[in-house]
Amino acid sequence: MAKRDYYDILGVRRDASEQEIKQAYRRLARKFHPDVNPGDKSAEAKFKEINEAFEVLSDKDKRQKYDQYGDQWQYADQFARAGRQQAPQWDFHFSGASGGSSGFDFGGGGIEDLFEEMFGYSRTRTRPRKGQDIETPVEVSLEEAFNGTTRLLSLKSEQPCPTCHGTGLIQNVPCATCQGTGVVMRGKRIEVRIPPGVQEGSRVRIAGKGQAGYGGEPGDLYLIISVKPHPVFERRGDDLYVTIPVPLTLAVLGGELKVPTLKGNKLALKIPPETQNGQVFRLAGQGMPHLGSSARGDLFARVNIILPTRLSAEEKALFERLRQLRPELEVT
Repeated sequence: MAKRDYYDILGVRRDASEQEIKQAYRRLARKFHPDVNPGDKSAEAKFKEINEAFEVLSDKDKRQKYDQYGDQWQYADQFARAGRQQAPQWDFHFSGASGGSSGFDFGGGGIEDLFEEMFGYSRTRTRPRKGQDIETPVEVSLEEAFNGTTRLLSLKSEQPCPTCHGTGLIQNVPCATCQGTGVVMRGKRIEVRIPPGVQEGSRVRIAGKGQAGYGGEPGDLYLIISVKPHPVFERRGDDLYVTIPVPLTLAVLGGELKVPTLKGNKLALKIPPETQNGQVFRLAGQGMPHLGSSARGDLFARVNIILPTRLSAEEKALFERLRQLRPELEVT
């Protein structure tokens, strides 16, 4: 398949001057440079295409060959020696040709000097770039959020191609390992620690476990936490709420009962006489740990009074006597 015309790529006429080609390259290179468009594969491909076009059209000899042979300009010398008048219809693909000196006078240098002038560094000394961060969802139980836990994750991430070292090219031919993209997908398994106190929507950072960098540090991995509902405890921030059943006699006369905790043990709670249904008691410091600190929330115990059933004759008589003594208890 024929490649796009280099003049069209730079947006210039076929009789464009050296200065016009240089100006077009400056404008497009700034727009599509990978540092300006991090992670944008289409911009990266466009940037390679722009460089390829400029490296040919900025060299008088290469440009002359390109004008005569088009895509097959690199074989011009072979065609001339063979006495051929046109290039054979082979389908080659070249991108990002490197090397060669510019035919323009850029003040003592060529395309590398122009590149360094525009972006502050040479393409042959590409500035190291940190790898991209990645995110993955992790679901935990409320007990795991309380105590902290670990997970073994299987992740896939982009890595610089080991064959072409991330350039996408082997001797100006697209790398067969990465198909010219410069990256390959690699699977990895890592164990991560989830600290106590995480809650719905928490982002836990695992440093250096994201995408590999290009000469720079790898990115980070972020765990996006979701917490499963609990059948007993309700969480509100760092506080926990639990409903405790209280017998009618204990609510009326007072006494002591046990309150469950997420630690697995039970705490003694003193119920004062005449405790009302729905009354809430606070157990300080028995709630969720605060993420990243030693502080803890509170545990709130909500009273749910349990009325007796299957009353004996004697018990009914006692309630009848109570009704006579406390007629205001009757609903009228």
